[in-house]
Amino acid sequence: MTVPAPDPALVEKLVIANRILFSQGVVDGFGHVSVRHDQSNEHFLLSCNRAPGLVKRTDIMVYDLNGDPVVPSSQRSYLERFIHSEIYRVRPDVMAVVHSHSTSVIPFGATGQRLRPIFHMSGFLGSGSALFEIRESAGNTDLLISNSGLGKALAKSLAQHTCVLMRGHGSTTVAPSLERVVYRAIYAEENAKLQLTASSLGPIEFLTPEEAELAMTSTEGQVMRPWELWRQQIGDVQ
Repeated sequence: MTVPAPDPALVEKLVIANRILFSQGVVDGFGHVSVRHDQSNEHFLLSCNRAPGLVKRTDIMVYDLNGDPVVPSSQRSYLERFIHSEIYRVRPDVMAVVHSHSTSVIPFGATGQRLRPIFHMSGFLGSGSALFEIRESAGNTDLLISNSGLGKALAKSLAQHTCVLMRGHGSTTVAPSLERVVYRAIYAEENAKLQLTASSLGPIEFLTPEEAELAMTSTEGQVMRPWELWRQQIGDVQ
C-alpha cells in the first residue's frame, strides 16, 4: 500500500506542538507527541528519536499501526512509539497523543490517585484519569512501553478516558486534535499542581461530571487562543 505524503502544514504543526510542550515544561529531553495522518486513519506522524525541543520538519516520520516506519530510515525511532500505535488502533476518535513525564503528575500514578478536574480548564478530566500498572502485564520491567503487547495493555487501561497515569513513569493524554492534546497535556500538569496543593487544605470540591463537560466544551472551543500565544512564544521553527 502506498501511503500519501502528509500535508506539510500538519508536519509543521507537529513540530510546533513538540516545541510548545517543551516550552511549557511538559516534556524535557524525553517525551513525545504524535498526530494521526491526515489522509490515512491507519497511519500517524511522529518524530524520530529526538528531544522534543529540537524536533524539526525533517525529523517527522510516518508510522503504521504496528509501530513500523512506512519508509525505512537510518534515524532511530522512539522506543515507546507503541503507546501511539496501539491507542490509534483502538480509539478511532483519537487524533493526537502526548506521552510525558511532567513532574506534578508523577505522584498521582505512584499513589494510585486519580487526577480529577479541580478547575474549569481541566474539564477534560471529568471522568478522572485512568491508571496503568505495568507489573500486571509484564512483571518487573524498565517501565517503558517498548513493544506492541505493552502498548495494547496501556490502551486497554486508557479505555475511553482522556488521560492515563503510568505508575513510576508518567502519563499519556489523548484528544481529537493536535491543538487540544497540547492544551490537555499542559492543563493536566496544572491540574496536578492545584490538586496537590488543595489536598493539604482540606477536602476538595471537584467539578461535577456535568460541570466538567460544560467547562470542556467552553474552554476547548477556544483552544486556538492559548495555542496562538504558545506558538508565538517559541518563535520560528525549521
